[in-house]
Amino acid sequence: MRLDWEIAKRGWRRYAAYPWATVAGAFTNTIFGFLLAYILLAVYRSRTDVGGFDAADAVTYVWLSQSMIMTVYIFSWWELAWRIRDGSITTDLLRPLNPQRYWLAFDLGRAPYHFLFRGLPPFVLGALVFELRYPSPLDALAFVLSLTLAVVVSFGFRFIYNSVAFWLLDFRGVVTLATTVVVFFSGMAIPLRFMPTALRDLCYALPFGSVIQTPVDIWLGKREGAALLGVLALQLFWAVALLAIGQLVLRRATRKVVVQGG
Repeated sequence: MRLDWEIAKRGWRRYAAYPWATVAGAFTNTIFGFLLAYILLAVYRSRTDVGGFDAADAVTYVWLSQSMIMTVYIFSWWELAWRIRDGSITTDLLRPLNPQRYWLAFDLGRAPYHFLFRGLPPFVLGALVFELRYPSPLDALAFVLSLTLAVVVSFGFRFIYNSVAFWLLDFRGVVTLATTVVVFFSGMAIPLRFMPTALRDLCYALPFGSVIQTPVDIWLGKREGAALLGVLALQLFWAVALLAIGQLVLRRATRKVVVQGG
């Protein structure tokens, strides 16, 4: 555990070393937050409820999801793929530490930094302008647990699609497609509760719903009692399942590693 802790601290420090990049990202999330909030508010001009969300729920969803984008790191995590592509993965494989374990610990150190310094400022600004919903103490604790599991689920999926670089010379198409799938099916593009019932249930059942929509639902108090335990158990299941699949992919890929140019 000491090793994981030290790696996690390095994940925090890497992103803390570029504070202006964090400021720029927070500014971008704030602008998108205002745009999306007013778009969704326009939906509620002719109705009071959509999929169990009222206007305050929908606006809270916007600012909370904007604060979580980089926490769960939906976009542009190609780091493992580039290390495979340029041959640096051979160095990683020589170390007495499983690459998946290394990157998971690194990601769990990075996520709190992004939540506090990139995610929290836009949410606070949104709270000053709009009427937002806030969780009960129990829901707040459940939200923290759910968000942690969401980071692990997201990492598990990112690790898998980055691993295609072992077999493809140009992995960017697969990564772009995988990112698009996550954005749509996680509830990042629109709340899953706005979707038709069958599609919504499918999104919740797949791992992607655990990344954004489930933590938001918990924050808003939409999951209580057995339902709350159920969604947390589903997140835990997908976290373990995706990490296990990623480990199998890594083992298969590293039976024979060919480094380009050597």
